[in-house]
Amino acid sequence: MDDSSDITSLALELSDLEVALFLCLAVHEHCRIEATDANIHDVAKELALICTNTFGLSYTILDCSSATSYDDFCAELLPPDIVKGHVRPSRSRMTTESSVTLSSMQDSRDLRGRFRSATIEPKREIVNVVIAKNFNHVNDDIQRQALELMHSKRLATQAGILEAPAEFLFVPLTVRTAKQNQNQTGLNPHLNDYIFISHFHDTEDGFAYLEENADWLSDGQMSASSVIRKLETPIKKSHPGIDRQTLDHLQQLSNAVTVGADIARYQQDITVFLRLSRAVSGGISTRSNLHFKAFSKLLAVLHGIDYLTPSIVALAAKKVFRHRIIVASPEEDRSLQYGSDFKAVSQVLEYANPDSILDGVLTLEAPL
Repeated sequence: MDDSSDITSLALELSDLEVALFLCLAVHEHCRIEATDANIHDVAKELALICTNTFGLSYTILDCSSATSYDDFCAELLPPDIVKGHVRPSRSRMTTESSVTLSSMQDSRDLRGRFRSATIEPKREIVNVVIAKNFNHVNDDIQRQALELMHSKRLATQAGILEAPAEFLFVPLTVRTAKQNQNQTGLNPHLNDYIFISHFHDTEDGFAYLEENADWLSDGQMSASSVIRKLETPIKKSHPGIDRQTLDHLQQLSNAVTVGADIARYQQDITVFLRLSRAVSGGISTRSNLHFKAFSKLLAVLHGIDYLTPSIVALAAKKVFRHRIIVASPEEDRSLQYGSDFKAVSQVLEYANPDSILDGVLTLEAPL
């Protein structure tokens, strides 16, 4: 697949976080990033630098909590020059200028609770990328409004209509948990299902931009950064830039990827086995199946081929289904209706989590 050679070469220069955003921006979908409790702030900074330096997009970082109001949420979606009479509308937003310096990340001002009194135009465009740190902590009403923004790219407020640009990406940034269900994820199930893929970024995976300025890593990450350098992980001196033309090219190539009948059956088997697993309470929706097929084709392009293989399909399954799986509780086990012992079922499901469930399903015999 000669046309994809440039895409493959480009992907090799990108970090994992850059690849995740690259794939989502190409198909106008949204991405959930998961981090550890210790590195979530650094992951947010790294994502912000990627948005500006790799993709040339504006961004905002929402520092969410249970106290975040709808006014706070709306105010922080706006670029810093939109709200008249105020320099910068967010205590948590880092600069959206095209040339980002790490020192400017500390420059922020509070507009908490003042959105209704602010004067904006009837229709205003928000930033390109919303990095919603700890978004699972906000109330369900705000999450439903975020889903509406993702779906329609419009949000009605008392101060006017907020509109998302053509290049729009919503990135919930959450702390990963080992076992997840509807209560533990903290995300509205409809919003969670609308998210294209999820990606977990551990400290050992590195920070391509932040490590070039290690002084700006959080204190708890400094030792980890030195370990990474001792492992001789190269720190890139120059970072590739990706424009809309490159994103469109990736999408066009993915549409041309062919899927053999045996591979299509393998994809369907994975979906069916997940739905039938006694450890899965829900989450494997029709939308997730469509995302599974689309993401598999994107991965094929990154690997420089125009057809799907079982290994690419298995990798896609982990990225698409992991954040969607709702782990069943023993009380929900169907076998209890037919005389199974509750204690025995509890022991079977005790160690079930999305990763172990996927690993079990992916032992299905793959086509040759």
